[in-house]
Amino acid sequence: MHQVMSRLVFADCRCETGASKTYEELFLKLDTNKDGKVDVSELRAGLTAMGINFKKGAVQKIISSGDQDKDEGLDFNEFSKYLKEQEKKLHLTFKSLDKNNDGRIDYTEVKQSLADLGLDISQEEAKKILQSIDVDGTMTVDWNEWRTHFLLNPATDLQEIIRYWKHSMVLDIGDSLTIPDEFTEEEKTTGLWWKQLSAGAMAGAVSRTGTAPLDRMKVFMQVHASKSNQISLVGGFKQMLKEGGVASLWRGNGINVLKIAPETAIKFMAYEQYKKLLTSDRGKVRTHERFMAGSLAGATAQTAIYPMEVMKTRLTLRKTGQYSGMLDCVKNILRKEGVKAFYKGYIPNILGIIPYAGIDLAVYETLKNAWLSHYAKDTANPGILVLLGCGTISSTCGQLASYPLALIRTRMQAQASIEDSEQLSMNRMVKKILEKEGFFGLYRGILPNFMKVIPAVSISYVVYEHMRSSLGIQK
Repeated sequence: MHQVMSRLVFADCRCETGASKTYEELFLKLDTNKDGKVDVSELRAGLTAMGINFKKGAVQKIISSGDQDKDEGLDFNEFSKYLKEQEKKLHLTFKSLDKNNDGRIDYTEVKQSLADLGLDISQEEAKKILQSIDVDGTMTVDWNEWRTHFLLNPATDLQEIIRYWKHSMVLDIGDSLTIPDEFTEEEKTTGLWWKQLSAGAMAGAVSRTGTAPLDRMKVFMQVHASKSNQISLVGGFKQMLKEGGVASLWRGNGINVLKIAPETAIKFMAYEQYKKLLTSDRGKVRTHERFMAGSLAGATAQTAIYPMEVMKTRLTLRKTGQYSGMLDCVKNILRKEGVKAFYKGYIPNILGIIPYAGIDLAVYETLKNAWLSHYAKDTANPGILVLLGCGTISSTCGQLASYPLALIRTRMQAQASIEDSEQLSMNRMVKKILEKEGFFGLYRGILPNFMKVIPAVSISYVVYEHMRSSLGIQK
């Protein structure tokens, strides 16, 4: 964020007459009232006049970080010191990318740097990123080219590119089978990882609460809808409102929100361990290794919190007065069915992780690579609409593939709570549904499930961004 100021030096004066003179010329240009300091309004006007775009709050942050005597402005010494510090940071970034220390960055080094951060791109994609920085057409970038382009276009910072792609999958659409979020070593050591996870968990909680009525309708249709008992969306909601009032639309939401935190924590810790076990090339995680580690981490987390999944289904489907609360639900299940009831539907649930996580990841990687190939000309920053689109489409495809297994799981979880219900195994239930309702019987309730995707993604994104700001996570 603060690098906006530093880029002006090279945007406005690219000559090699020494940093001091360059800083002085720029300072005099910005100090329009000639009082010996540059304040917020002068800096904002200067940036605008030079055609520099800046984010909300960027100008104030520049002044605050350089203002040592707290007089709400930068004198020439503070101004120079700030710019020198920024250039030092930029030089360190260049050095870390220049793997062979020849003073130039080529496309193989760009590709390797991204790979070290966990993002595999093709040779062509690496060349495109390099070409957007390369001024003299040599297909290599020297320090001056890197400095000038980076300062003019901070979005092409490789760390920022990787963060955009890695942290775009935090959006919660009510299913927790996605590959866990990944973090760079810097984020782990600075403690940013737990802030990211906390922001994601809060976003998931608000998102699930906002779309709970549609989620309850999905479960209701999965369990009760059939050819002989057609349940429409309007009819289903009327039935729920008549039976339990408006509050009944949020049944099961409490446990659905409560399970986010333990599941996220277990999945993240397990994922880190599985990555270490499965990664052949130290520090580099290939797509198939990421998929395997993610699937195993998802299975581990689901195994640990699965009793909460069963409780969520039972509480969602409960009739008025059936349970007084979560504890009463646990007592009832234990008394009538025993401990094994808490793992009903476990097998289809675990099996569902493979198609969900696999297709979600594959579609996401394909969409991401397609974007980089076709549109990464001036910047490799995809923008929020692209990220939301990639995440939404990939998660929806994953849901579509794993939905029949999710339906079987829910019916098995609900069996004992339905009067005169036959206790069926997974295979027998699949056969029964196919015989009585046909293939589309495995997709009962998919309409409300898809209806909640857009509002869930939107709510999740808004809350996530607010949480990031509150926790001090840099954009």
